[in-house]
Amino acid sequence: MIKQAIIPLAGLGTRLLPLTSVFPKELLPINGKPGIEFILDECIEAGIKEIIFIISKKKQMIKDYFYNDLFYKKIIKKKNDPRIIKEYKKILKYKKMIKFVYQNKPLGTGDAVLKTKNFIRDDFFLMLLPDDLIIKRNCSKSMIKIHNRYKSSVMASMNVKKSSVSRWGIYKLGKRIDKNNFIIKDVIEKPIIANAPSNKAVIGRYILSKKIFSRLSKQKPGKGGEIHITDAIQSLIFKNEKFIAHNFLGKYLDCGSMNGYIKSTLEIAKL
Repeated sequence: MIKQAIIPLAGLGTRLLPLTSVFPKELLPINGKPGIEFILDECIEAGIKEIIFIISKKKQMIKDYFYNDLFYKKIIKKKNDPRIIKEYKKILKYKKMIKFVYQNKPLGTGDAVLKTKNFIRDDFFLMLLPDDLIIKRNCSKSMIKIHNRYKSSVMASMNVKKSSVSRWGIYKLGKRIDKNNFIIKDVIEKPIIANAPSNKAVIGRYILSKKIFSRLSKQKPGKGGEIHITDAIQSLIFKNEKFIAHNFLGKYLDCGSMNGYIKSTLEIAKL
């Protein structure tokens, strides 16, 4: 069973400037609720018991959000507002599940994942990228079902426009398992259009084996001088480690850009 999840949160959020010049993008409200809480709720519904946040000193506000007990206790004592009490109880529930590790140098998602090595207990764990919201269907829950059936790594998959493949990790697909699941033969980080093996993109949900840590510890920097999780995954695929691409059924929302953030708020307001 998958019981632990990691969420890399140390990124600078430059696509959402100037909002993120002083405020972490993960705490920006989406229809009145911090974006990170949508990710947490997805984890809880999927049966996750422990969540590891990877933050930096510049993102300390994220930890403060979950550890502001004195503020809430003073407000509740003064006002005894049922809404505030409800919100505080929700935050306390989250806090019991969360651990924090630090990535103070922006060396890429792969480096962020490596920071959690000593915290992961089981053979497989879930990773979620906070910029990617998937609504209407719980993507993590459906991926865990696929993992339990095939005992392998699983990554979320979505068709993207051929003209935008250079924004994504792109799959080369092998054997079809069923309507929504395929064996992955290769994955390439942000290929140019001419080199893209398909228009099937990696979306920010991964079930990964602990074997990823040994690959990441040896991984050389890739594009942009960063350690890319995609490169480590590619190495494992080439060593015959099974990875499944899962075509999720929910609706994808990109919260990491200004246009995407605005559209996400409008979409979630419809629910």
